[in-house]
Amino acid sequence: MVYFVSDRTGITAEALGNTLLTQFAGIEFRRTTLPFVNSRERAEQAVALISEAARLAPERPLVISTTVNDEVRGILRGAPGLFLDLFDSYVPLLERELGIGSTPSVGRVHGMADAERYHARIDAINFAMAHDDGLTQKDYERADVVLLAPSRCGKTPTCLYMALQHGLYAANYPLTDEDLEKARLPELLAKYQPKLYGLSSEPERLHRVRSERRPGSRYASLEQCTYELRQADQLYQRHRIPVVNSADKSVEEMAVTIMQDKNLRRQVF
Repeated sequence: MVYFVSDRTGITAEALGNTLLTQFAGIEFRRTTLPFVNSRERAEQAVALISEAARLAPERPLVISTTVNDEVRGILRGAPGLFLDLFDSYVPLLERELGIGSTPSVGRVHGMADAERYHARIDAINFAMAHDDGLTQKDYERADVVLLAPSRCGKTPTCLYMALQHGLYAANYPLTDEDLEKARLPELLAKYQPKLYGLSSEPERLHRVRSERRPGSRYASLEQCTYELRQADQLYQRHRIPVVNSADKSVEEMAVTIMQDKNLRRQVF
């Protein structure tokens, strides 16, 4: 059993903790996130919960914490498990190297501590949603990147991830049967070619994904998926549009690949 304990949302604890856990293949971890543990009362409640789990489980729980309050951390260390505090591990090293003391503050990463950064991220998300699947084709000049691909190749989640995590203005455009039959870029996109990036997939993978949405349809058939992906790949090659195959990549991997290829940098920190 693994507990991610945080004085805010738990996103940082989950991200760092899960990265560590991936190094132990073959073990199935049961994960629980305990957010907003930011007071003595909440810390004692968390310890009680972990203690009960430890009593019933054959192995000691793992407690991965990103809390910054010394009193809260002290209480959490009393939990019957392996306590891993990610700030304790690295902050003292940084203090010695930089020659100054840290100034602990709750919520600096995923909170409202920096309103300007927060609103920049929200603007990017709104842009991605407004320009999802070609809903609107206005303001493409504001886009950092425009993804194009046949349906269900991962355009929407990739755009939203780049907006939320990196503050990038990402639009996406679906390649329709008409676009693929003409084998040329839609007129709207031609003038934005430097911003274009293609997504592809594998026919079998796309067939499975579409079948979950419209089972038994022509749209989901393996033949149609094969045709659309072949036509899309030819389109990318003809217009020298870089492409990433989404079949075996996570959204995070695709976003980083696109950003590297297009030389895009995070807009919010």
